[in-house]
Amino acid sequence: MISFVPSNQTMEKPDKRSSILAAAEVLFSELGYEGTSTRQIAKESGANMSMINYYFGSKEGVFLEIMNRRMENFKAELTIIDEYKISPMEKLFMVVEGYAQRILANCSFHKMMHRELSLAQRPEMYNKVKAAMTGNLMVIERIIHQGIADGSFRPIDIRMLMASLMGTITYVATMPSKITDGSVLDITIPKDREILTERLITHLKDLVITYLTPKQ
Repeated sequence: MISFVPSNQTMEKPDKRSSILAAAEVLFSELGYEGTSTRQIAKESGANMSMINYYFGSKEGVFLEIMNRRMENFKAELTIIDEYKISPMEKLFMVVEGYAQRILANCSFHKMMHRELSLAQRPEMYNKVKAAMTGNLMVIERIIHQGIADGSFRPIDIRMLMASLMGTITYVATMPSKITDGSVLDITIPKDREILTERLITHLKDLVITYLTPKQ
């Protein structure tokens, strides 16, 4: 039997853009932003330098594209949650749970991102990512405003609550030893990370209930 093998011209080409982003995210997580070169990204993704320049312009462009994709995916999730016909408290629980799972699933990248965006020599990168984050935070603010408006939440300083929630998640992701000290849990081990994620989500939900439940 003669089998037909498609030629190079008819074979489906791999999505090089996605391959570049996937390889870059791993390298950024393992080596940091400064420790990663476009040459390394090209090698690991199977692309060439000109392709990286064509799609993204520079290493910073690759980094920003990764961040934008993450932000857009999270924004899509937030929008869906916001449209659910459930209580504001249930919506906020879903937001907290989803965000905590996202961040702790890739602590290395989040730690690198947090470090890089805090450096003064990259204000343009910081401003672009901050602008994308602001849109997501506005959706969360809207959910809290809904709860205050219908009386299920007590009036609070919304920005301070959000800083407490996001800050706690970042703290656990960037300094897990502060949480695991004295135990055998290792956040790099999937099973242990799952335990820590559940601990974090439980704590955040308790915090939300304590802050937002109207006082009798």
